Amino acid sequence: MLNQLYIKLNLLVDKVNSVSFLQSFFDNRFYLILLVIILVHLKNATYKSMFLCALINMPGTILHETMHFIVGLLLNAKPCNFTLFPRRNENGYVMGSVGFTNITFYNAIPASMAPLMLLPIGFYLNRYFLPNMAPTFTNYVLYVLLQTIIIENALPSSADFKVARMYFLGILMYTAIGVGLFLML
Repeated sequence: MLNQLYIKLNLLVDKVNSVSFLQSFFDNRFYLILLVIILVHLKNATYKSMFLCALINMPGTILHETMHFIVGLLLNAKPCNFTLFPRRNENGYVMGSVGFTNITFYNAIPASMAPLMLLPIGFYLNRYFLPNMAPTFTNYVLYVLLQTIIIENALPSSADFKVARMYFLGILMYTAIGVGLFLML
């Protein structure tokens, strides 16, 4: 009986990894959107349990908070209180945080918006890593999961935006730099 189950499972895996099935799956954006929505739904379902929430969100929290920490360290914001463990607040859960002891006009925006630097990483994986992966259904699902984690955690939180808005001089400075770079292109 186990041998028959093993044979049927192998036949199913072979069918799912067949070139024709994979081509039809990869070419249809509907399946990609469906897969992302299922992943987001499963993630949102974990918010009822602090343990599951922490477990599911840990990879993205590590990426997000590490970006804050690195940029804050490089720009002398003096990061402290680096935490990756979720805690409950009045709005739900705070997944992790990095505190800074030296936020100034020149480092508030880069330190708070640092997770946006995950977007080029996701783009690089899409452009150079995905084409070199073996075209299997499992690899595709893992790729979509990884990209979902990267892109979702590249978005700054509301607390990040509050820090970015703290220094009007910094907003003016980075706006001028952005406009200058845009005009140079």
